[in-house]
Amino acid sequence: MTCFTSDDERYLRRALALAMRGQGHVEPNPMVGCVITRGGRVIGEGYHHRFGGPHAEIEALRACAGSPRGATVYVTLEPCCHYGKTPPCTDALLAAGVARVVAPLKDPNLPVAGGGFARLRKAGVRVEVGMCADEAAELNAPFFKLVRARRPWVILKWAQSLDGKIATRTGDAKWISDEVCRRHAHRTRGRLDAILVGLGTVLADDPLLTCRVGRPRRIATRVVLDSSLRTPLGSQLVRTARRTPTLIFHGRQASARRARALVRADCELQPVALTRAGLSLPAILDALGARQMTNILVEGGGRLLGQFFEQRLADELHVYIAPLLIGGRNAPGPLHARGAATVADAWHLPPAARLKPLGNGYFLQCRMH
Repeated sequence: MTCFTSDDERYLRRALALAMRGQGHVEPNPMVGCVITRGGRVIGEGYHHRFGGPHAEIEALRACAGSPRGATVYVTLEPCCHYGKTPPCTDALLAAGVARVVAPLKDPNLPVAGGGFARLRKAGVRVEVGMCADEAAELNAPFFKLVRARRPWVILKWAQSLDGKIATRTGDAKWISDEVCRRHAHRTRGRLDAILVGLGTVLADDPLLTCRVGRPRRIATRVVLDSSLRTPLGSQLVRTARRTPTLIFHGRQASARRARALVRADCELQPVALTRAGLSLPAILDALGARQMTNILVEGGGRLLGQFFEQRLADELHVYIAPLLIGGRNAPGPLHARGAATVADAWHLPPAARLKPLGNGYFLQCRMH
């Protein structure tokens, strides 16, 4: 029977904190941290810095002050046992002579999926699994979703007034959120795989959809849902497609002439099924998952946001709430869909939802399941 100690929990939580430093760098790999102890003290620690780089265990072994022989390794996910971008971490741990490995979870990825633990146990290493499992699963929920469902983690993002309006009755939305909130949103853009909007947003706002704060960790692909390929050739998205990846999903009956013009501008086109509600969102998520995209940000208008919400395809909310009252029965809200029939049917925020002051307003971040 596995018996964890308070020290085990302390060191695993330290490894989880280290893993967070890799946010935005290592997708489509998980964020992993590692702490190595011997004789009751930490002798090495590390985390996975970037996709294709040394894994957390290797970073921690290289950082060791003294020999790791006989040490305990705390790692936030099962060590890999196969050759991928790097050699197996299990081999490195065995070569180092570690005596014990403590981890919260097995890796759901099929090349590992319990094989790393089995390899270590077969070689005589004591392996204990299960502590801090919920925290580790939450940390890497986007990666786990990509592995299991073959779809990216979907974040719905919008800015709204205190009375729940994302624009005025004339469509004016610049700017509901203040500069501090906009910079915060840009930093989020800079660590994701894709930013997704509908044609309505392209026509109304002519957005650039790039991170314009600091140095982005990732260059997000701009994704447009445009069933008839009406994205203007003179739009910022098309004019900058040679510098920033631009992917347009469209219906199969879209104009071939328009398609050729957009392709000449270096936009990538992909046809998907058309439904009564528009382009098939599940098919689009399947296509993005096939491209190994881990996180996408939906920044569309109320209709697109409402479709993701109504079809239960969203995983997380990012909502910027400004201290404004816009009013007006024709001013749009963020989730323009059928909506709940009764208050009892409404979606209730989970207890872990976080509402914190940001700029002159508030920022709400919460997961939807």
